[in-house]
Amino acid sequence: MKPINSSTPAHAALAIAATMLFALGGCANPGGIAPAAQLLQPASVGLDAGAAPDGAAALSRDWWQGFGDATLNELIARALGANPSLMVAQARLERAQAAMAGAQSADGPQLNGSVDVTRQHFSATSIYPPPLGGESWTLASAKLGGSWELDFFGRNRAAIEATLGARNAALADIQAARLLLASQVARSYVQLGRLLELRLLATRTLQQRDDMLALIKQRVSSGLDTTLEQRQGEGALPEARQQIEQLDEQISLVRHALAALTAQAPAALDALAPQLIKLQATALPATLPADLLGRRADIAAARWRVQAAGSDVDSARAQFYPNVNLSAFVGLSSIGLDRLLKTSSEEYGGGPALHLPIFDSGRLRANLRGKTADLDAAVASYNGAVIDAVRDAADQIGSLRSIARQQALQAQALAAAESAYAISTQRYQAGLGGYLVVLNAETSVLNQRRQAADLLARALDTQIALTRALGGGYKADATAPAGS
Repeated sequence: MKPINSSTPAHAALAIAATMLFALGGCANPGGIAPAAQLLQPASVGLDAGAAPDGAAALSRDWWQGFGDATLNELIARALGANPSLMVAQARLERAQAAMAGAQSADGPQLNGSVDVTRQHFSATSIYPPPLGGESWTLASAKLGGSWELDFFGRNRAAIEATLGARNAALADIQAARLLLASQVARSYVQLGRLLELRLLATRTLQQRDDMLALIKQRVSSGLDTTLEQRQGEGALPEARQQIEQLDEQISLVRHALAALTAQAPAALDALAPQLIKLQATALPATLPADLLGRRADIAAARWRVQAAGSDVDSARAQFYPNVNLSAFVGLSSIGLDRLLKTSSEEYGGGPALHLPIFDSGRLRANLRGKTADLDAAVASYNGAVIDAVRDAADQIGSLRSIARQQALQAQALAAAESAYAISTQRYQAGLGGYLVVLNAETSVLNQRRQAADLLARALDTQIALTRALGGGYKADATAPAGS
């Protein structure tokens, strides 16, 4: 019997297979690493994700135009066109798009070219025989090489999906920033209108206290009052003037805030004087919409980040599996620049390459654990955003209902105060009552009008807050992740 020749092809293949099995048995593996966080189900926070929209009117993307105020429309348009916060969001989007393009390029074939010219003196006592040894020669090469990674285990595809999720999250972030900016301008506009209305009432209060002091002085001269009442009346005037000064300060600060939001100089809006009574109330749903999560850009952005983090985990897991590359090259190489273009200087080659991590001291597992922790954090952030969104919308709807009831009650109180003021005025004109009674009745009217202005401003501000809580007209992209 002939001895077995270990160099035969069959035994060589067996040796290679045994080596690969040994390597696979000892290589790094992703076992035991998995995300712990779970996405919050909409039903758990009172939303039925499978139900059709509940008929709540869809908001317009330019919802602020529903207030019917041309000045407000102009301010918001200016803010959306020039505010730095939107430019920052746009820059983040461009960065995400660049990252996505980079990930996509890694999934395609690569082609590189190189030209090298080196002047080298070869040692006469080394491995190079004459005429190379002891002489100086020019080494020249010109090569064209290509490679293509075969993505058998989806590492590149997962990386592309991660960058796609980040890009879509950045798109949603722009819409969320746009809504936040528009709502800040609108709420500041309403606040300015409220302060101006209160200042008018404060001015009338100052005039009323001045009239009351004049009346007290007359009564003191007539012996009907003492100097105590006169000192009290005199003390009321500085207090009224202080209230006007406080309101002037607040008006100035709100105007400066509006100027900053619209990228203007602080004094640019010193003449801005909105009137709350001219703002039209917008129609908003009285119940929490079943499709709330699909209406909000911040929820969509959070959901996209969950998808991106999940794709990062898939990419990190795929790094444990073999990496297969096809490579080839063709070019010219010579000793002596004059020989480079000769046909005998040709060189070419190609073939597959297989890379498999066997032992890396835990580097790949640490990377996978980090990506898994990022996924858990993204899921927790999404869950928190969902809870906050539902609470925010429910709070604003509840406040809007309460304010409507308060306005109805306050309107009755104002009507009663105005009636009492009218009666006291008629009695004074008929000589049946004193002017002090008239002033006291007017004080009640002014207090009620102040409350009416506060409630009107609160109603408008709450409408704006509810509009933001309901998404402000955002429409999720058709490719949005399920559940967003």
